[in-house]
Amino acid sequence: MRTTDGDLVLGLYRSRHARDVVETAASLGVTRLDTAANYLHHRSHETLNAVAGDLLPKFSISTKVGYFPGEHSLAPDRLRAAIERAAKDLGREPQAVLLHNPEHARPGAEALARACEVLADAARAGLCGGWGVSSWDPRPLTDLDVPRPDVLMIRAGLLVGADVLEAAEALVRQWKPVQVWGMSPFGGSTSEPPWQKFDPRIFLRDSPSATPVQAVYRSAFRLPPVDAVAVGTDNGPCPRRVDTCSCRYAASIRVADCCS
Repeated sequence: MRTTDGDLVLGLYRSRHARDVVETAASLGVTRLDTAANYLHHRSHETLNAVAGDLLPKFSISTKVGYFPGEHSLAPDRLRAAIERAAKDLGREPQAVLLHNPEHARPGAEALARACEVLADAARAGLCGGWGVSSWDPRPLTDLDVPRPDVLMIRAGLLVGADVLEAAEALVRQWKPVQVWGMSPFGGSTSEPPWQKFDPRIFLRDSPSATPVQAVYRSAFRLPPVDAVAVGTDNGPCPRRVDTCSCRYAASIRVADCCS
């Protein structure tokens, strides 16, 4: 499971599940979507398939399992059923299925290993292209071990606290994932207070013409080092916020003026 260095992923946590969003992403050269079973009130997969099923073959899709209506669970039977349902609701097997915030369950080593083995088995069975772990707060996981995942997804960027960043880097060293993906480089929005108080371009030495949004995004690829970063497109109902500006690691492309 290799990606192009500096890949941009359209994250659907805050993005509208609308055809025009998917169409615009495809027209801009975005080839990857990231969602989760619990997004859009647990209807993300079926909604994507309903509004843009014919467009989904243009994308590599990653999703996450672990949250169920009203609770979080690492029970193997529930995870296995969620993976099977994800493929059915999407109308295709996702490229990657990630264990969603396992730290939420405060698992012991055995429980985490069992949960990860469910995902690894699903990949071997062809229910997904690969498997991994997505962790918002990796600190409770640093003393635990898992089979080598294809993907570790973690928060990235200038707003990640030092302790969370250190824990994420520790997991990368310990688990040795094939790929490391970042998320939430803007901390929810480009209008968050920190971005109004300082100019993030001070962290770029080679791009004097970069915008502040581009500087924040590019910095996320180094804090910690990641192969791809997921950003969203909007925080509200505005249908056209997908067509303004963000940035890839190596080059600018038109993506969003409000990313998360």
